[in-house]
Amino acid sequence: MSELIHINNSAVEAAEFQGRSARAFRSKKEERRYWILLITLILLGVLASYGLLVYKNPVPIDSPSFIPIVRRRMVALTSMIISAICQSLATVAFQSSTNNRIITPSLLGFEALYSTINTSTMFFFGATAFISFTTGVSSFLFQVAVMVLVCLLLYGWLLSGKYGNLQLMLLVGVIIGTGLRSVSAFMRRLLAPSEFDLLQAKLFGSVSNARAEYFPIAIPIVIIAAFLVVAYSKRLNVLSLGSGPSTALGVNHKFGIIYALILVSVLMSVSTALVGPLTFYGFLVATLTYQAAPTYDHRYIFPMSLAIGFLILTGAYFFMYHVFRAQGVVSVIIEMFGGIVFLVVLLRKGTL
Repeated sequence: MSELIHINNSAVEAAEFQGRSARAFRSKKEERRYWILLITLILLGVLASYGLLVYKNPVPIDSPSFIPIVRRRMVALTSMIISAICQSLATVAFQSSTNNRIITPSLLGFEALYSTINTSTMFFFGATAFISFTTGVSSFLFQVAVMVLVCLLLYGWLLSGKYGNLQLMLLVGVIIGTGLRSVSAFMRRLLAPSEFDLLQAKLFGSVSNARAEYFPIAIPIVIIAAFLVVAYSKRLNVLSLGSGPSTALGVNHKFGIIYALILVSVLMSVSTALVGPLTFYGFLVATLTYQAAPTYDHRYIFPMSLAIGFLILTGAYFFMYHVFRAQGVVSVIIEMFGGIVFLVVLLRKGTL
């Protein structure tokens, strides 16, 4: 009996020691490197955003026109902040929930649905109705509501049943997205050249698509959703282990997946409706985050992803606008690098 008590006490002491020694980083050196890199990225992002606001302002600082110009530039900077928060948090949370660092939330068809809504408006109602629709707050609310509703129906149908399966949900999302892209591509071929040009400008992801009227709606939604995602960090640490280990640790895996995916759908819907589709931007941010933050703990992964996402957008727009003077290709360059990183990671891993 005494030996049994001694064994139990030893087990308790070992568990307490492991709990005290469990750390987010493998060494103090990695932790110190993480904080240095995070602070550096934040400072670079702030510097790039300052440059976007005041660099090459056509009027002097003491001019009355200086502040109005800064305010107009502030609209683009605010949309960058919102996009960085939505895309970085949503992609990391999605990959952790699905336990796969290759796939992105784009598989759920947000970009395809966004393209179909805008193309259908142009095709059925014409250019005048399209312009009035895309410049109003009602269009922003409508697109966000439709995207979230479709995702909720998808989750409720494919994840809540007895044979609910995450892979099946992703497969159905890919099929729906492919079908919507085919329909929208067919309608675009039947448009007049002037209508096609007007529509195509809207379908490219760009901060110029954002309007200040959207911010009073978008900002509170993003703040609430982002807070809930970050607050869910500890549960995401467990969900990222997979269905079996998370269930063994006492976590309701199916409920956790649905909850995380609902937050992902809200963030992705707001970002897509605000600035347009950014297919590989989130993947680029998430991949760089995993390299910069060598830890499993999402309490450290999320801040790094936010810093990297914000720096990529502000830095890219600053250099393309003020150094290379190529204002219309910023999103194309970001998507190109994101696609290249995706192919490199896919070829190195060899599987989805």
